[in-house]
Amino acid sequence: MDRKAASGEVGIWSEIIASESEEHQSRKRVQVIYQRRRPSAHGHTTPQETLLVEEVAPNNRNRLSLAAANKRVSWNRSLSTRGRTSIAVAPCVKNQPQQKQAKRRGKPPVPKGKLAEPPSFEKEREYFQEVDAFELLEESPSPKNFGTWAMGNQSVTDLVPLVSSRLEKWLFSKKLNFSCGPSSTLSKILETPAAPLDSIYSDDLDSSRLRTPEKSIQISASSVDGGCEDINAAIKKLSLVTSSDLDGVDPFSALLEICQQLAPLRFFELFSKYCDPESITKVGEGTYGEAFRAGNTVCKIVPFDGDFPVNGEVQKKSEELLEEAVLSQTLNSLREFENGVFNACTTFIETIDLKVCQGSYDAALIRAWEKWDEKNDSQNDHPKEFPEKQCYVVFVLQHGGKDLESFVLKNFDEARSLLVQVTAALAVAEAAYEFEHRDLHWGNILLSRNDSVTSKFILEGKQMFIRTFGLSISIIDFTLSRINTGESILFLDLSMDPYLFKGPKGDKQSETYRKMKEVTEDYWEGSFPRTNVLWLLYLVDILLLKKTFARSSTNERELRSLKKRLDKCNSAREAIFDPLFGDLLVAQTTPCE
Repeated sequence: MDRKAASGEVGIWSEIIASESEEHQSRKRVQVIYQRRRPSAHGHTTPQETLLVEEVAPNNRNRLSLAAANKRVSWNRSLSTRGRTSIAVAPCVKNQPQQKQAKRRGKPPVPKGKLAEPPSFEKEREYFQEVDAFELLEESPSPKNFGTWAMGNQSVTDLVPLVSSRLEKWLFSKKLNFSCGPSSTLSKILETPAAPLDSIYSDDLDSSRLRTPEKSIQISASSVDGGCEDINAAIKKLSLVTSSDLDGVDPFSALLEICQQLAPLRFFELFSKYCDPESITKVGEGTYGEAFRAGNTVCKIVPFDGDFPVNGEVQKKSEELLEEAVLSQTLNSLREFENGVFNACTTFIETIDLKVCQGSYDAALIRAWEKWDEKNDSQNDHPKEFPEKQCYVVFVLQHGGKDLESFVLKNFDEARSLLVQVTAALAVAEAAYEFEHRDLHWGNILLSRNDSVTSKFILEGKQMFIRTFGLSISIIDFTLSRINTGESILFLDLSMDPYLFKGPKGDKQSETYRKMKEVTEDYWEGSFPRTNVLWLLYLVDILLLKKTFARSSTNERELRSLKKRLDKCNSAREAIFDPLFGDLLVAQTTPCE
């Protein structure tokens, strides 16, 4: 039984094996694969594919797939990718087999018995020798001869005096550039004898006597040579005197001279010339002083030369106010339109009178001050705190109206009139005296309304009539201003006041001070008309952000476009011809001789 069962099981297994063998034979298939031929006897490889027949077992179907008929490249898992482009990285690259690059041939061997010659750099050496032989213009002291200046092959043997850098710069500016001079204080120290000063002020200022940058260029060569000799003599004299000897030039006495005074006045004496003292009213205040209305004038009172602070600030010195007085009188000369003048305008506030006062505030001034304080809460020190011997300079000015901060503009035309009048005034002063205001915030622009239709300007010999829409503009406060009178350059060194540049971020006025510092690089004596453009940009921002008047969205876009164009200007003389002002310039003519 067991044997039969065993033989039966064997028979069954034999049948199963036989049936699987027949099934295996029936499943034999022909599959097309592509394979490159081996190199022929000539060493060439042909791209033609060969048709092969292969038996594919059922359990190996995933091992090799059918290749496409359009020359598809079959990739092997063990194929090295070094030196090839990966399909995963660059799928758009045509991945065709690359031909083997030819080996780079090395340098031929040097024959035996011969040495390799070193490379020759004779051509290069000749080139650099030729470059070294070409001398460039030297703009720094020659290292060969210390104390001399070299220019090309010429050397100026005049020794540089061993004096302070300020004095050295002053000497060279006077020798080499007579259109620009130093501040008036230094000029007086070096060139003015210790003698009583002649009167330099008159009620009728003669503009022909006032030297401008243009007139200074006309100095003859003989006067230049003589001036240099006088300067050298003055420097030698300066090196032999002590500081006490320089006290003969007294700025306070010079200030009295320009005010046509022998001694200071009392406040009552001055104010009674312009109004009934009882009618005096205070109209404004600033860090350095107060402003009072006296009849048709405004009197700006500035204390100076005191040994105690006023409103938290050190008092101004006589020298500073002397320069501000000269600057104001120089701008006054721009108001003349006769005798074929080259530059003129009336936008800068007129200085009617200038006086030095001493003593306590008059009772009428005290009452006016206290009324202002009750209404506006004054930030300044009470004038009763000043001692009896305190000195003041009083600027008697034309009444220009309200400042821009408090003035209400009606419409876009008035806003444009404001911008074009301020721009034209700055352009005229730039052309005449290299003027820069440097503090043209909205408290230093006064506005009033009148019946005028146009305002007249003369810019570099051309008359301009500007439509005003009944708006009159006056620019005031030249404390920080810079001007070239032709005799000297008057300016305030703002690097001595670092707190001016530390205002709050985002505040338009504070940001403008910081931008001025970037433009001037803290060299405040130099001419940088770009500073005027910075204040024009400030005014556009004020009109957009802080002033309310009738305007459309189109008007606002025009102001923003103006701001972008102004940012590309380097002076007010460029800005005056902006397209936004085109229809406001109603006429341009050449004045009759």
